[in-house]
Amino acid sequence: MRFSAASDQTILVYLGEEISRECQQRVVRLLRLLQQGPLPWVRNLQPAYCSLLVQFDSCAVDHAEVEAALRDCELRAEAIPIPEPRMVEIPVCYGGIYGPDLEDVAAAHELMPAQVMEFHSAQTYQAYFLGFAPGFAYLGDVPPEIATPRLVTPRKKVPAGSVGIAGRQTGVYPFATPGGWRLIGRTPLPMFRADREPMNLVSLGDAVRFRPITQDEFTQLEPR
Repeated sequence: MRFSAASDQTILVYLGEEISRECQQRVVRLLRLLQQGPLPWVRNLQPAYCSLLVQFDSCAVDHAEVEAALRDCELRAEAIPIPEPRMVEIPVCYGGIYGPDLEDVAAAHELMPAQVMEFHSAQTYQAYFLGFAPGFAYLGDVPPEIATPRLVTPRKKVPAGSVGIAGRQTGVYPFATPGGWRLIGRTPLPMFRADREPMNLVSLGDAVRFRPITQDEFTQLEPR
């Protein structure tokens, strides 16, 4: 467990140094404990791959007091059970107009586009955390056979529902935004809806599978 002051009212709690399910579970346990019995000075909690950003009331406590309290919480968090992950299936139409980078990803690994699709859809991914935009889940780990760096120059606009790869991460853009991930497909499912409970299709800790579909199936599944 390592701490770093991020500002006068935030502190980063590092619970590991590499992306792994074990580190993510430590983050989730501490997060759940703090959510179940919130400390009066906690203002906001933001989990990431191996860390938890804690925002606190700097008029009530200082960094040293926060660190001492969180060390105690982390010890108690070991007893917090982690439920079996919920399985979420996301239909994806790969390639073509929906996945303009699929062929480039395939060429980078000396594969056929169909093999990239197979590698990507055969994996069960872990939702490590949500960020960047509402409903955007950072999913891992992409098989090393198709892990590909981000684009050198990001696109000014990525269509909503686009499925991308960035290194060992994959994810789905919930809205049309700028982005630099390699786009290999698109889903017709909305990743975020304000009128839905929960609003996010994918939540922290979920297991995610991608299911290949045809363009006709994509059109049938599109919200009307």
